[in-house]
Amino acid sequence: MNGHVKSMHFQQFMEAAATLLSLLLVMAVDSTRTVAASRTQQCGNSLQQTLKLTRLIQKESVDLIKTYKTSQGEISDYFCKVSVNGIPDPNISGLDPSERIASISIHLQDFIPHFKRVYEQQTDLQSPTSPLLAEIIVVSARSKNLAALINSFYQSLFPNLPVPEPAGGPTTLPPSQNVFQQKVYGCAVLKTYKELLSNISRELRTLKNKVCRRRIQMNALFF
Repeated sequence: MNGHVKSMHFQQFMEAAATLLSLLLVMAVDSTRTVAASRTQQCGNSLQQTLKLTRLIQKESVDLIKTYKTSQGEISDYFCKVSVNGIPDPNISGLDPSERIASISIHLQDFIPHFKRVYEQQTDLQSPTSPLLAEIIVVSARSKNLAALINSFYQSLFPNLPVPEPAGGPTTLPPSQNVFQQKVYGCAVLKTYKELLSNISRELRTLKNKVCRRRIQMNALFF
């Protein structure tokens, strides 16, 4: 085989290799885009699921407050107008998405012991068949589920950050209370929790635009 033929074969080999390499690169980019698009969709689906549960608990919390007032007697409206200290803050704090999602998680965790205390108090004040007790159990359980969803979403976005936990340790509950104080405290917990849910719902809608759309924009920049 003369040099000219060898040169032609080598050139053909290099052209085939270049074509194969280009094809592999296209396949790799397409695969990366598919993975990125899948993750972006998961981000949106996860937030949508969390938002759906938040709205459900919002509705149930409105019904729970109505049931609570009905079960507390004639001056129940007065009980719900008295201010109470020691209730978790319903406002979400933080500058960036990681801090704000962590704030949501911590606030939800803070309310769980308060729900337990209200349930214990109302168990002493209501009959065992009271619908109020059943509704408190349902809303409390859903709140735990919502906190779990928030934590899962947080970890999917920020896998290198620790799971959010209340900074001050276990939530501080009020000392022993008389019946009047118990009724006031219970309504304050439920009303503040409903306010928190409204704030969470608003925040999740904002995060969906910020976090998930940011992923789409980053994918477009890199791919």
